[in-house]
Amino acid sequence: MTQRVLVIDYHKCVGCETCQMVCSLVHEGICSPDLSRIRVARFETDARFVPISCAFCEKAPCISVCPTAAIFRTNEGAVLIDDEKCIGCRQCVQACPFGHMNFNPARGIAYKCDLCDGDPQCVKFCWTNAIQFLPMEMAAEDKRYAAAGKIME
Repeated sequence: MTQRVLVIDYHKCVGCETCQMVCSLVHEGICSPDLSRIRVARFETDARFVPISCAFCEKAPCISVCPTAAIFRTNEGAVLIDDEKCIGCRQCVQACPFGHMNFNPARGIAYKCDLCDGDPQCVKFCWTNAIQFLPMEMAAEDKRYAAAGKIME
């Protein structure tokens, strides 16, 4: 199976937060940006918006600090959390250098993007196509062409 990654083009994001609402609805049953696994960082004065989600780090610090091994990597490369093993210590929240790990105080567990079991709903509902789920090689190729275009300018 080809490893796929979330690719976010912040130039296309309009800050509508649809991705946050869909994510929280799918995972928690309510529309709540605070419970979303994707968050839109808002730079209002610049009129720029950046959807932020788990980077699925190759050397994921959240995995290494989890005392109960609740955080693990799948064969496909996704970093997931076993809710049953999570003790709510928040070590993963502190360890994540990008602020992608979240904590649900009502449930007492950590949570983060799980790629919706390979079918990310944020991608389906992003009407500007700011969020895409692409094969890793395609994502890298797009970046190469973008860098080459800048060189050619």
